Amino acid sequence: MNAAVFTRWVRERLSFEGLFLLILLVTIALRFYFLDLKLFHHDEAIHAWFSYKLLTEGTYIYDPMYHGPFLYYTTAGIFSLLGDSDLVGRLLPALFGTLLVALVYPVYKLGYLDKKQALIAALFLAVSPNMVYFSRFLRNDIYIAFFTMALLVALLYYIERGQMRYALLAGAAAGFGMSAKENMPIVLLIFGAFFLYLVWTRKVRLPARWVRDVVLGGLVLVGIMAVFYSSFGAHPEVLLDGWLRAIEHWTSMHQMQRLGGPPYYYILLFILYEIPILALAVVGVLQFFDVPGAVKGLWRRRREGATAEAPVEGTQADVETATVEEVPPVEAVPVVEEIPAVEEAPPVAEIPPAPETRGLRDRLRGLFGRGGEAGPVNRQEEFARFAIFWMLLSLAAYAYIGEKVPWLILHQLLPMVFVAVYAMTTRKAVIAVLASIFLVAMTFHVAFTPADINEPIVQVQNSEDLRDVFAKIDAADRVAVASESYWPLPWYYRGEGASKLSYYSKKVGEPTIYAGDFDLVITQDSDTYPSLEGYEKETRRLNYWFSYTENKDRLLEYYFLRDGKVGSRNLEVFSRVPATG
Repeated sequence: MNAAVFTRWVRERLSFEGLFLLILLVTIALRFYFLDLKLFHHDEAIHAWFSYKLLTEGTYIYDPMYHGPFLYYTTAGIFSLLGDSDLVGRLLPALFGTLLVALVYPVYKLGYLDKKQALIAALFLAVSPNMVYFSRFLRNDIYIAFFTMALLVALLYYIERGQMRYALLAGAAAGFGMSAKENMPIVLLIFGAFFLYLVWTRKVRLPARWVRDVVLGGLVLVGIMAVFYSSFGAHPEVLLDGWLRAIEHWTSMHQMQRLGGPPYYYILLFILYEIPILALAVVGVLQFFDVPGAVKGLWRRRREGATAEAPVEGTQADVETATVEEVPPVEAVPVVEEIPAVEEAPPVAEIPPAPETRGLRDRLRGLFGRGGEAGPVNRQEEFARFAIFWMLLSLAAYAYIGEKVPWLILHQLLPMVFVAVYAMTTRKAVIAVLASIFLVAMTFHVAFTPADINEPIVQVQNSEDLRDVFAKIDAADRVAVASESYWPLPWYYRGEGASKLSYYSKKVGEPTIYAGDFDLVITQDSDTYPSLEGYEKETRRLNYWFSYTENKDRLLEYYFLRDGKVGSRNLEVFSRVPATG
């Protein structure tokens, strides 16, 4: 291979499409590799268990405590195809997390991102610790992030093409999102407000049959929600009161602040895991509003003002003794020979009114498609304006909501990525790529460490210590679970394996234990037995979380070392001692 051929080969491989494909391959690897490395989280086990019951018993009814039905029906579906396991349960989140990155490409094709912006946005989404972690996690939020992105793409295509099919796709994305989790209305309100702004300011013009498109898109949205929330017709009563129960439940959760935190909770998570994206987003906002230019202009004006106020060379006496001959004669000034006639100026009536001076009537005519054509719009500038609007409102909404959990960061991170890639020069792109090393390192730490990690991202993750408990349960014939904290045992011991476990949901009297002739007795350390005759006791961690109280005096040290103490809930496991003959 000569030098010219090799150079052409490298350029072909380093084309935009080649680099985007490479990023997609990295995305796939990070999301699908060793999906069952970690045990199911507490919530994952519950979601998988309800999906398993739906598959095996056909029972499901919407409960706002456990979010929308989309997750349960799709998980039950993939269980029916590939079997029920941790790995299979995480396949769909990994798939949706991958497709989320792929949807950056159509945004680029429509001209709302340039090549550098698209590549860096895709890279950030591909290696973001939170995006990767929650793409390997059986929760609803990665679905919401995907449907949000799908809705965005559908709306952009509708703006550009004005075709009904894109309105239907937007309705489908919104319907599936609304069927996944109760925070999708936040996305719809943000998107809807900005779309109205675009129409009001004539930056987009609705097609002639926009009313038909909106109605049909709305019917698709409502139809999808009706099918899922009614459990495919099994529980039509949910359509009447399900929305009200959801509002009541999440309003009470907000007021209770069961998992509360300060308004800046998510900013701390961004600093922990996504600081390159956060920093570049701040830079992007400053660039968009030309804050650096304003500062330079102010500095330049101050310098010019200081120069103007500086004293001129020479003394007052020099000025007073200056001769008249030193002043140029008046005759040296050129005289204007001809003054244009007034009649040559265009009449005032011919000057069209500026768009911003149009009255309410004209604006309403434009809103309903009877006004003039929309003016030229800089797609990338307007998309950046939208991303900033989306990001700031999302940050404000989740800062206000009382329930603070790490997976909600996804809905703030997604718009932040697009803000971060604004004005992506080659220099800024190089900085972004180098900064991604931090994201990759944190991704491997939080997603691929085969042990308990002291990180806020875990939020009550089931401990790897449970594998020892599972081994003891597997070796036993009869097991008593005398504790109210028993998840994820119902998931890991489902079907035939469930027969050996007896759940009491609390500590019971010792006579009950002895009468049951149990090989293994499991309790929680906060409510347990001092000892049981004929049994030996071991303590194992059930689940764990990052403990702020244990690490608050060494936060800077913790940031770099990521070590320290965790909060935990522990099990005490009593194993029957074999009788000696």
